Amino acid sequence: MARWKAFGVALMTGALGMVALPSVGMADSEQEIPQGVGSGILQNASYFGDVPDDTPVTVDIVMKVQNQDDLEAFITQTTDPRSPNYRHYLTPVQFKQRYAPSDGEIRQITAYLAQFGIQSTVYPDNLIITANGTAGQFNRAFNIALKWAQFDGKRFHATKANPKFPSSLAQDILCVLGLSDYSDFTARLIKRADVSGNDTPVGPLNLKPQDLIQHYHVQPLYDKGATGAGQTIGIVTLADFNAEDAYAFWSQMGIPVKGNRITEIPVDGGTGWDGYEETTLDVQQAGALAPQADIRVYEGPNSDTGFIDTFARAINDNVAQQISVSWGWSEPGIQYAIDLQMETPQYAYAYNQLFMQAAAQGQSMFAASGDEGAYDAVREFGLKSGIPGVANLSVDNPADSPYITAAGGTTLPFHFHSNSTGIDVRNDQERAWGWDYLYPYFDARGFNDPDDWADRYLVGGGGGFSAFFPTPAYQQGVPGVNRYTGVLQWIPSSDGSTLTRAKQLSVVTGKGSGRNMPDLSMNADPYTGYLVYLSDPGQPGSNSGYATFGGTSFVSPQLAGLTALINDADNTRVGFWNPQIYRFATQKDSPFTPLNTTGATNDNDFYTGTPGTVYNQATGLGIPDIAKLASAFASRR
Repeated sequence: MARWKAFGVALMTGALGMVALPSVGMADSEQEIPQGVGSGILQNASYFGDVPDDTPVTVDIVMKVQNQDDLEAFITQTTDPRSPNYRHYLTPVQFKQRYAPSDGEIRQITAYLAQFGIQSTVYPDNLIITANGTAGQFNRAFNIALKWAQFDGKRFHATKANPKFPSSLAQDILCVLGLSDYSDFTARLIKRADVSGNDTPVGPLNLKPQDLIQHYHVQPLYDKGATGAGQTIGIVTLADFNAEDAYAFWSQMGIPVKGNRITEIPVDGGTGWDGYEETTLDVQQAGALAPQADIRVYEGPNSDTGFIDTFARAINDNVAQQISVSWGWSEPGIQYAIDLQMETPQYAYAYNQLFMQAAAQGQSMFAASGDEGAYDAVREFGLKSGIPGVANLSVDNPADSPYITAAGGTTLPFHFHSNSTGIDVRNDQERAWGWDYLYPYFDARGFNDPDDWADRYLVGGGGGFSAFFPTPAYQQGVPGVNRYTGVLQWIPSSDGSTLTRAKQLSVVTGKGSGRNMPDLSMNADPYTGYLVYLSDPGQPGSNSGYATFGGTSFVSPQLAGLTALINDADNTRVGFWNPQIYRFATQKDSPFTPLNTTGATNDNDFYTGTPGTVYNQATGLGIPDIAKLASAFASRR
């Protein structure tokens, strides 16, 4: 844990001898603390033996934000031009003093852990205590029994029982992560579905950053001299990458960039290469749009503690004015309960607290909304898992947080003629990304089988309603929010474990509740996808070349790069986007074009547009005019 001492507060056993602490022991009454992972996973896993006592285990104790109503009000004030707190942000130390448990409370918990030989490190915000010990030490400290377990083909350690703390320590603890190391984070990028060798789409394929710059009207910012100079872009990721690929990409794209601009920051020991394409495209896309910005790549293990610690490091560093993440997990996957309202989703709240801190510090956060359209859990579990609820309409975490900007996906106009089948597909205008426009082609190729549905038929930009978070104030009253129009193409079973394909399409309308997603959208369809320059993992320059990908994975880092440009153009720090962009969208001369066509020509496999509204759950506020958006941020309107 010495690697954290440069930025954190290391609280080891020896250091505590100088601190007068109250005596805390197991004689106190005990209180259960929730685990972050859904109880459905823990209760339905197969268990097969004790974890050896000497097995190393890392656990995060997540503390509760204090004075949350005041924090929410302060964040809103930083986005309101009428407030004296407009764009006046906090430092991590100031955030801790106002909105986190006290140093004394934290010392009591770390002292308790030290009694069992568990070493602790505390993040500067006092919200995350990372504890390192052995299975035996945690068994004794938390009155549990860690066992080996298996669920959905994954092997991990876990305990059905919630950890127990002395009641005097438990009141400000939100949850504990890491007693189960089950996780299923996946990168939000996707390739084109297989096509016949005779079938080649015609249109804006293999896009370059210059194509985005032209299509979304970015050039006026460059004409003003904006380059992202003085800005830092943060990338939160769960995979390593070859930094040399990014420099090669920018050079071959003719983009002059700042030298030595990439800093890799391993968190919790760093990570492996599975998903390195994701990190590569994140860095290449964000850096291409803001060529003089620095880039800090925070790389953590693909685990619950690894993911939240990576966010905590990026946010507590408070160096990056804009941060992007393109990894996620569906809400049903996190909770895994038939009725998602049965339990408090502490896991999602743990991330949400960090995003509130980022907003209070003026950091603009962006997250990919997912690539499974309106059925976010289907590709995680498949349609034969028998798990209740995974085939229902659902959205992605962490993009579901009200304090992060959820990046949705569209398809650009293009033409696809299949010589092998005679099928002709034409998208004449930018639309919501959903691969239902390819269903006739897939059907003709013989792909209409449940085994193919998850990877071909149920693909598109993530959107819908969060089951975890209520509708935030900035969305309330916006035309289209909490009402929807949908194209009924898939029918869930009574328990939501599987889908059947509707025999005939129908358009339905209804009301929803919860945080509406996404917030805005840009091109994400692999059929109108972007070039990525790759070499073999860990071997820069080996077998290097270009591949074409899509996914909302592109939109999130692109928005981070564009924010660096917007900040540079106006010499400001625009901070939390959402309250501002929803206000802009309801004013005259909105910088967004809503995609409001209703029906199967504009949907994400369910949600579609509603004429006359500002918002829909397929594309959010719509597609941005970046120059107009920058002007809106600058005008303080």
